[in-house]
Amino acid sequence: MSPLLFAAEASSDQFARFEVEPWQWAAFVALVATLLMADLLIVHRTAKEVSFKEAAIESGVWITIGLSFTLVVLAWQGGQAGGEYLAGYLIEKSLSIDNVFVWAVLLSYFGVPKQYQFRVLFWGVFGALVLRAIFIFAGVALIERFDFVLYVFGGLLLYSAYKISRHDEAQVHPDTNPVLRAVRKFVPSTSEYDGQKLFTRTQGRLLATPLFAVLLMVEATDVIFAVDSIPAILAVSREPFIVFSSNAFAILGLRALYFCLAGMAGKFRYLNIGLAVILAFVGVKMLLSEVYHLPTWASLAVIVVVLTVTIVVSLRADRREAVGS
Repeated sequence: MSPLLFAAEASSDQFARFEVEPWQWAAFVALVATLLMADLLIVHRTAKEVSFKEAAIESGVWITIGLSFTLVVLAWQGGQAGGEYLAGYLIEKSLSIDNVFVWAVLLSYFGVPKQYQFRVLFWGVFGALVLRAIFIFAGVALIERFDFVLYVFGGLLLYSAYKISRHDEAQVHPDTNPVLRAVRKFVPSTSEYDGQKLFTRTQGRLLATPLFAVLLMVEATDVIFAVDSIPAILAVSREPFIVFSSNAFAILGLRALYFCLAGMAGKFRYLNIGLAVILAFVGVKMLLSEVYHLPTWASLAVIVVVLTVTIVVSLRADRREAVGS
C-alpha cells in the first residue's frame, strides 16, 4: 500500500462512518417529502404575498427543525456524527445566504409577482435537493476512489474563496446567462404570466410562461453554488447520509429565508468576506486532511465565530451609516 493511500485511509477513519439501511434512507426521504408537501399544500396552498412576519416565523421553524435533527443524529450515531451534521448544516446555511440574494436579483429581473414567488422557489428547492443528492454521492465516490480529488476540491474551495472575497455575489446579469438564451431560443414561450403555471395554452399552443425560465435560472444558479458548498461539507464529513441530510434541511428553509432577507442585502455588506473565510478554512482543512485531521468541534467553533463576527460587524456598519446620514 502506498504511503499516500495509507494516509488517505487513515484520515477518512477520523470521520463518522456507519451503515444506513435502505428503509432508513426511505424514511428520511419520506420525512423530507412530507415536510415539502405540508409546506406546499397546507401553509402555502393559495398564491399570496408572504409578509416579513410570516417569513420570519417560518424561517424560525425550519431552522429549529434543521438544528433539532442534530439530536437525532447524536442519539443514533454518537457525538462525532452529530458534530459533523451540525458543521455541515451551518456551512450550507451560511453559503445559502448568498444564493438567496441571487434569487432576489433573478425574481426582480423577471418581474415575478410576489404572490407567485413562493411556488417557483418551491420547485427550485425540489430540483436542488435532487441535484445535490447526485453531487454528494458522486463526490463521496470520487474521494473514496481517487485520493487526489481531495486536492482538487481543496483547491476549488480556495479559488472560490478568492472569487467571493473580490466581488458581490448578488451582482448577476441574467440577460447574458446561456440557460436563459437557450430557453428563449428553443422553448416556445410567452411573456405573459398565467398565475403560478409554468406552462399555458394560447390558441391551442403549449407555451412556457416566464416562471419556467425563472425556474431554470434558479436551478442553474444552484448548480454553481453546489460546486462550492458540496466540497465544503465534504471537508467536515464523508458520510453520505450526514452530508445529504445537512444539505436537505438547510435548503428546505431557503424559501422562508428568502422572504426574510431579500431586501436586506445591503445590511450584510461583509457577508462575502465571511463566506470567503469559511471556504478558505474548509479548503485548507481538506488539503491538510491527509496530514492532520482538525477535530469537528474545532471546525464548528471556527464556523460559528466567523458567522457571528460577520453578522455583528455588518450590522454595526449599517447602523453607523444610518446614524451618519
